[in-house]
Amino acid sequence: MVGGCNKQAPPVQAKQDSGPIQVRTAEARGRDVLRVVESVGTFFPFEEAIVSAEVEGKAEEVKADLGDAVEAGAVLVRINDEELRYSVAQSEAQLRQSLERLGLKDEKARLSDPRDAPDVRRAAAELLEANQRLKRVRSLVDQNIGAKSELDQANARQQAMQAAYESTINQTRNIMAEVERNKAMLDLQRKKLRDASVRAPFKAFVKERQVTAGQFLRPNTPLFVLVKIDPIRLRVEIPERMAPWIKQGQVVDVEVEAFKDRKFQGKIWRISPTVDQAKRTFVAEVLINNGAGELKPGSYAKAHVPTSRTEKVTVLPQRAIYYIMGANKAYVIRDGVVDAREVKMGDRFDTDVEILEGVQEGETVATTALPRLDTGVKVRVNNDAPKQSPKKAD
Repeated sequence: MVGGCNKQAPPVQAKQDSGPIQVRTAEARGRDVLRVVESVGTFFPFEEAIVSAEVEGKAEEVKADLGDAVEAGAVLVRINDEELRYSVAQSEAQLRQSLERLGLKDEKARLSDPRDAPDVRRAAAELLEANQRLKRVRSLVDQNIGAKSELDQANARQQAMQAAYESTINQTRNIMAEVERNKAMLDLQRKKLRDASVRAPFKAFVKERQVTAGQFLRPNTPLFVLVKIDPIRLRVEIPERMAPWIKQGQVVDVEVEAFKDRKFQGKIWRISPTVDQAKRTFVAEVLINNGAGELKPGSYAKAHVPTSRTEKVTVLPQRAIYYIMGANKAYVIRDGVVDAREVKMGDRFDTDVEILEGVQEGETVATTALPRLDTGVKVRVNNDAPKQSPKKAD
């Protein structure tokens, strides 16, 4: 509700024998207005993140402080990585050993079939030789040329080579799994080594620094609070009755106390799907470009949302409203007698104010001598233009 238009002062009772009070008047009139939703809200950063340590170690270097602008990927803190480098070297050695057993030259190489491994190929060759020897000896025995004992030996060797071949394939599969396990371990160690350099996740400003060089850090130790304020979000509360007037993409004019002579412009970006049952309002977020960083999260702002809704309202001049005893009053004049009424006001329009309750269109109200008026007081209307005083001759 709009505040009163005149300062509070105790009413001055007119003397019974002083005659009617002379007043000027105005008529409550209808006016077509284009509705503008106004609301006070608070700025919030577009993004806010707590940057924490992911590895354990001593902070060797802190490269940002309160208020600094940091680019995405910029190093904020360097953590001692000596042990991590040793772990990476150890994992690389274990991986190389496993790769050599498979006959692979580097970690990018892949072995899709265990039968392609050197040990398996050697076992396959020995099995093939054992099968061929068994076939030859069996042929000689069938011709009564070879000895039965040689056939038994050839058969035993063939079975041993068959078992060795199958065992080698199983061992190779295990080595292949070991290679993948070592690769995963190496990737993890390399990630930890990279995490020793704590980097900004996005372009932002440092809101808070919580780390000091030389401090021993553990995983999840908070280091910095970063905020992205370009663009910046303005969160405002809109009365539920105005819900049909608010749409995504609507242009919003924003006023900030720190920049009284400027207006910032944004657009409605998000609209809450629910209404606060206590306040009977819903939240809308306005997105505003803030490349210069002038608008700061936490500040208050006043938003004006022009709409396409036109309504006919009743208006009075602001000077016709008098604030007294905690109420806004207008003094309706009928047949020369005052009827003091409490009014409920809405929006302001230049020098006029919307009257929601208390005065009807077409009624006449006093605009002067308001502190002297009250219900039942007799008045005399004089709307003549004031006489101009003659100018003195030079």
